[in-house]
Amino acid sequence: MHYEIRDPIHGFIQISEWEREIINHPVFQRLRRIKQLAWTDMVYPGAVHNRFEHSLGVMHVASRIFDAIATKDKQFLVSKLNFNDSGLDHDRVMLRLACLLHDVGHSPFSHAGESLMLTNPETGKSYKHEHYSAAIVRYALKDVIEDHPLNENYKISAEEVAQFIEGSKPKFNRVLLWRDLLSSQLDADRADYLLRDSYHCGVTYGHYDLNRLLVTMKVGFTEIDNPTLAIEEGGIHVAEALILARYQMFTQVYFQHTRRAYDHHIADAIKTLLIKEQSSNPEIVEKDKFPAPTSPNGIKHYLAWDDWRVLGLIAAGYGGEAGTILKDRKHYRCVFKTPEHATPRDIDLCDRIGDEFERLAIPGFRDSARSSWYKLGNEDILVFDGSGKDRRTVPLSSKSSLVKGLLPVFQERIYVPIEERDRAKEIIDAVKEGVE
Repeated sequence: MHYEIRDPIHGFIQISEWEREIINHPVFQRLRRIKQLAWTDMVYPGAVHNRFEHSLGVMHVASRIFDAIATKDKQFLVSKLNFNDSGLDHDRVMLRLACLLHDVGHSPFSHAGESLMLTNPETGKSYKHEHYSAAIVRYALKDVIEDHPLNENYKISAEEVAQFIEGSKPKFNRVLLWRDLLSSQLDADRADYLLRDSYHCGVTYGHYDLNRLLVTMKVGFTEIDNPTLAIEEGGIHVAEALILARYQMFTQVYFQHTRRAYDHHIADAIKTLLIKEQSSNPEIVEKDKFPAPTSPNGIKHYLAWDDWRVLGLIAAGYGGEAGTILKDRKHYRCVFKTPEHATPRDIDLCDRIGDEFERLAIPGFRDSARSSWYKLGNEDILVFDGSGKDRRTVPLSSKSSLVKGLLPVFQERIYVPIEERDRAKEIIDAVKEGVE
């Protein structure tokens, strides 16, 4: 039996009994209580959608791409890559489960809370929500994944799903062929969030032709003969459109100056709440961070946090100064910003202003908005080379001057309390005069 969920972006999304049981699990239902774009609704009032609907959308888009490739390239998959019907069926189910669960590890207010994740001692880098998603699958969703009667046909383990999400080597190497549908520069994740976020924000920046993208994707080979997902030459322009849509959404929505201020304040408020909550827990060393995704107990504590809990505590007066700022809607104001593509001279000026604010005890914070819209090298989208021979591919950047020339954004901003704004501007003018 299949069920349908009505979605504003994709129409009806079909789910199986097995997927329905996972969706009904409290861990997945928690995503209803985590907004997709944190406090973006303070700028774009319609942006109140959540990670729940996005996760369903990613699963749906990935399935559509998979089905398009499996249908168009069926003979090639069977004759050249040794797939069969049961293997394709297994991989489709695996892909759907991984896409459905890829965001269950998000912290309250999505990426705004990611700055409060501990450093992974193995890598020296901070944990990301993907690490929490994989750990939640291992520790909290194992039974609902492995014990459902429909899994008798697939024998999919929670560990396989977790590995697929985090990008570690899966049990079946062929699954690597499909992982690009979850995490790449042309994946179902961004394919959904661009359409969904732009819809709810009421902007047109994130629009591109998803249907055109579907019909241009197929299986090719890299230079070292590994099978890979690629686009036909007819798909170059829709790939460009998706990349430009992402560029515009970041510059106009995700990096919007007021939105970034709210991200800073909510992270500060959550930090205050974590310190209060975890001060008596001897298992947690860094009280101002979320527990690490390395144990069932740590995941249990982590899952107890969602937007509702944070908002309730802030409303009750436990969010500290940042909580008061959020309640009163008196966010810090941006008084200085560099161009989107900051030069060393721009950064030097920003440093001088920051130093002067510190010397004069002007409260505030500095925000760095950085993103690369398109990564060259190993992460380049692959395009069929046009010869039609042996399904060879070349990087999209070798075919598209637009993509190759798209510069990453690197912008610095300085924020101060609203009551310090006029004084701050006077100091900035003085610093500029001194530099000139």
